[in-house]
Amino acid sequence: MKALDYKLLLALDAVMQEQNFDRAAQRLHITQSAISQRIKQLEQQFAEPLIIRSQPLQATPLGQKLLAHYRQVRQLEQELSSELTPASPQAPIRISIAVNADSLATWFLPALAPLLEQFPIELNLLVDDESRTLDKVREGQAFGAVSLHPQPLPGCSVDALGQMCYVLTASPAFMARHFPEGLTPQALAKAPGVAFDPRDDMHISFLRREFGLEPGGYPCHIVHSSEAFVAMAEQGLAYCLIPELQIRAQLQSGRLLDLCPDRHLIETLYWHRWLLERGLHKQISQRLISQGQAALN
Repeated sequence: MKALDYKLLLALDAVMQEQNFDRAAQRLHITQSAISQRIKQLEQQFAEPLIIRSQPLQATPLGQKLLAHYRQVRQLEQELSSELTPASPQAPIRISIAVNADSLATWFLPALAPLLEQFPIELNLLVDDESRTLDKVREGQAFGAVSLHPQPLPGCSVDALGQMCYVLTASPAFMARHFPEGLTPQALAKAPGVAFDPRDDMHISFLRREFGLEPGGYPCHIVHSSEAFVAMAEQGLAYCLIPELQIRAQLQSGRLLDLCPDRHLIETLYWHRWLLERGLHKQISQRLISQGQAALN
């Protein structure tokens, strides 16, 4: 195989980040035809497409591998530059991490806070369901991910963070209004719940396993925010599966109730990241592992 031309990989990365050939060209200070030609050269080198011209633009499997390689090289270059010229003003280091909303709402940001205060980091947080965050690492979009999957991707390493305990919860007023006879499949089929998105396997699998309810057999709001879950539960608008870590004070005060204390959902979280990590990226991994294990265990 011919040596990789990083000028061409830079064009591929710019197009995928900007999601537009014109904006990518402006970012690299070249013409739109020039950036199109660079992508064409790269595709000719490998004799297959690297970009699916859809909305949004998507990288093909080979495109994802090339992007992941290029972004790892850029990460190493950034780290090396700061080590070689420590006295010069440091440009912001953009770091992309895929994380689930529940971790983001609880332990994740406090774990990174000291590093964010100390170094010029620009975080790019890609928030998704914990069953799908690892896709961002596979596609080269993120250097690391908080995920449910225990097996590492090729070229990656993984550490267990700990277990997150989810509690089915609602306000006392909601409990009295919708579950006067207790938590039954019949009552749950009529009471409004909340899921993170239509593919929220956690909510679906819990209701199926514990109460025999199938998707579509009960009302369910779709809300892409862990904080909004808590607000809806406290205001008596819905019942929700929420991490115990997030609502410990509400449970202790009685503002929220544990609807089925003998049936909690326990999920083990893992931290995945590229093997080629050093410097600041390595410090981020160390902080997330140590603080995640402390919070989740």
